[in-house]
Amino acid sequence: MKAVIFAGGSGTRLWPLSRKKSPKQFEKIVGDKSTVQLAVDRLIPLFQSKDIFIATNTAYKNIIRQQLPKIPEKNLLFEPEKKDVGPAIALVMGMFRRDNPDEPVVILWSDHLVKKVSHFQKILSVADEYVQKNPKKIVFIAHKPRYASVNLGYIHLGTKVQEKNGIGFFAFQGFKYKPDGDLAEKFFNSGEYAWNLGYFVTTPRFICEEFARLAPEVYNNSEKILEHFGKKDFNQTLIKYYSKFESINFDNAILEKLNKEDAEVITEDIGWSDIGAWESLKEALENHPYENVIRGKVYLEYVRDSLLYNYEDKKLMVGIDLDGLIIVNTGDVLLVAKKTSVPKIKKLVESFEGTKNEKLI
Repeated sequence: MKAVIFAGGSGTRLWPLSRKKSPKQFEKIVGDKSTVQLAVDRLIPLFQSKDIFIATNTAYKNIIRQQLPKIPEKNLLFEPEKKDVGPAIALVMGMFRRDNPDEPVVILWSDHLVKKVSHFQKILSVADEYVQKNPKKIVFIAHKPRYASVNLGYIHLGTKVQEKNGIGFFAFQGFKYKPDGDLAEKFFNSGEYAWNLGYFVTTPRFICEEFARLAPEVYNNSEKILEHFGKKDFNQTLIKYYSKFESINFDNAILEKLNKEDAEVITEDIGWSDIGAWESLKEALENHPYENVIRGKVYLEYVRDSLLYNYEDKKLMVGIDLDGLIIVNTGDVLLVAKKTSVPKIKKLVESFEGTKNEKLI
């Protein structure tokens, strides 16, 4: 099995740590490694380095090479411009199809936290074995919801269809992207829905055939590029035709239109969190809901339910009588916000474009 980790997002919800030149997946958010390094680490030793691929933007080429020196150069897949994930997956799977069309591939993301690594690896092994025997299937790896999140997508589960090595497979009934509060509560209480992580295992042949059937314009354009794969003019061809892709999400292009009988779902607790925003990072790292999460030189008195990150070694961050705040100090920016106001960060950063503060984004 091969693994592809997508690492091209901009991460404005984790500003001011995450910036255009070095977005969140390349920053030390948890411990002393970036999240893309952690994403690679949790695949070892189930995968060898030669079977791990990184898909990202050309702007991050030097960062990737620096942070992931053990990943072979040929396994670094650089998109010349951002066109959302649909075209990127079409191109990557098209490359794999030329060598081994029925070898399972797992698609993963670089900005997540997984605490139960051994169980995660067991799930990947079980899914790999299943797809090897069923190359025209796709297996979604979902997560049992911990609460009624309105910031995540959901997968509707059908009946349990089989069990392998203690891992259950469920029928696939469809997706729902970011429901409102009432609907999220209904999903959570029903026990029939799981968080959609964006993780799945399938074969290049299956995905390429689905693109040909459901998104023929994306498929045809990727084929024009792949005709030159392995040739000297490949990069020139990639740049020429990549700009012609429409920006379309993989979910919209393919997954929402899948025949339900072609998919099955594994839903387990792997200690997963999407740490793409400060409040979700706090939820992932806290041991109880009102615990403070701190990093760096921080001194607190009478502070609860807050995240305080200080990236300046020569400055002490002091907090007194605080409740439910996000405070992040990066040297050139000090962010102070209520936890409930974190969703406004993205719009704030976007408003800096074309102003004197543009250099800070």
